[in-house]
Amino acid sequence: MINHFLKLLVLCVLAQSLSAADPRVLIIVGPSTHPPGSHEVAAGGRLMKHCVENMNNLPGIKAEIVEGWPGKELRDEASTVVFIGDFFPPNRLPNAAQNLAALEAMMNRGCGIVCVHYANGVHGDDVTPEGDHPLLRWIGGYFANRSCKHHESFAKIFTSATITPTDPQHAITYGVKEFTLHDEPYYNNYFGPGNRMAANVKSLATSMLPPDNPKPETVAWCIERPDNGRGFGIVMPHFYKNWRDENLRRFILNGIVWTAKLEVPTEGIQTTPPILEDFTPRSVEYPSPPPKSSNESKRPN
Repeated sequence: MINHFLKLLVLCVLAQSLSAADPRVLIIVGPSTHPPGSHEVAAGGRLMKHCVENMNNLPGIKAEIVEGWPGKELRDEASTVVFIGDFFPPNRLPNAAQNLAALEAMMNRGCGIVCVHYANGVHGDDVTPEGDHPLLRWIGGYFANRSCKHHESFAKIFTSATITPTDPQHAITYGVKEFTLHDEPYYNNYFGPGNRMAANVKSLATSMLPPDNPKPETVAWCIERPDNGRGFGIVMPHFYKNWRDENLRRFILNGIVWTAKLEVPTEGIQTTPPILEDFTPRSVEYPSPPPKSSNESKRPN
């Protein structure tokens, strides 16, 4: 009887150890003041959690979602942390200095990090006069709001922006084909002094922007950090409805999996198309068409 009890105890301890080692995705939803149908950060976070936990060819991954700043236990368990919100959420949530210090501790242990759309954004008050911010080290770059004195990135809605993967051999781009969206892919993003990418930062996708004076602009990138962690930034989607796009969804999920240090299937992450209404957005569609212009409209930052 005692031997049987000891065997059960060992099995329980082993199961708990294996469970603790399971990959965990932490999704942090920051504040947003955008109108219904655009950003939809809470619904976008819920949708990402659903997709992460229901990947057809990579099952068994758990995700937690927090609106606000997470407690230490969730931070310690996370294999990668995903941010969605207006501006980089740690800077916008209460106790910004403490948030950044806690996040730095996560990065120092090799935790991954992903920033989606405006979560890549920093305000002039968030950076030094020269533009330094931890995101340069954690994901390799950021969107510089026009309040920044050192650099200005641009946020414009394009009726037709084509996103072209630039490195099909990288795991984040597995299975991602060129795609076109009505969206707001930020351009002239900032990657450090001289706006040059560090050697360990890789451009993953470009778009020819703006249409009236096009050049290849990096709209998705990644980094492998000296602390053994990984970071990924992608500047879409602005419109919630664009989560329907399989290539965009795969791009983001591949990035989450890669930053969690899991093996991305060679065909890329496969998911059943989500029903957007299931995640209680304020609106699935943007409530009114964008202002008429030849190519684009500008959104205030």
